[in-house]
Amino acid sequence: MNLENKLSQGLVQIYTGDGKGKTTAALGLALRAAGHGLKVEVIQYLKGSTYTGELYSTEMLANLNIKQFGKGCSYAALIKQGLMDCTGCGDCFIKNSKSKEVHQKFIDWAHEYTKEILKEGKKDIVVLDEINNALRYELLSIEDVLGLIELKSEQTELILTGRGMPQEILERADLVTEMKAIKHPYQQGIKSRRGIEY
Repeated sequence: MNLENKLSQGLVQIYTGDGKGKTTAALGLALRAAGHGLKVEVIQYLKGSTYTGELYSTEMLANLNIKQFGKGCSYAALIKQGLMDCTGCGDCFIKNSKSKEVHQKFIDWAHEYTKEILKEGKKDIVVLDEINNALRYELLSIEDVLGLIELKSEQTELILTGRGMPQEILERADLVTEMKAIKHPYQQGIKSRRGIEY
């Protein structure tokens, strides 16, 4: 597909809620779009786990790119080699961090990168994965995110994910899906599993 075959109308989608599946839904849409030859950019906010399955699979797709902006895992190399599983230590999560400064740098880079991608208008689908974490931890403002929505072209589909999306952003969306947590393996003490949670 060439640039003339962009979407005739790009909408704003949001996957939110306290249930599992927000990133999974967005990646499923990204994979579907890539299968139709659309150009897809996935920008992961506060994620730096270089061992996730989506990174491996998208290496084989020329038209689907994932960029991570987040603190990496200390055990990433071992997990990537299959020598250990994610222990759930939380070292890579902002909520366990003593300082927000390092996370702020990642968010600043992600925000600038997102603006560049949206201004260029060369991507058919842009996913801002877990952007709401940047809002929740006050690393981005609601106005920053609304500004990103304004930057998208009419032919770019913009997908935002993250629990607790603010009402001001929900109102700007064309599609909002709320994932509701009913039951989760974590409640039974089952840790993250390779190929399922990462």
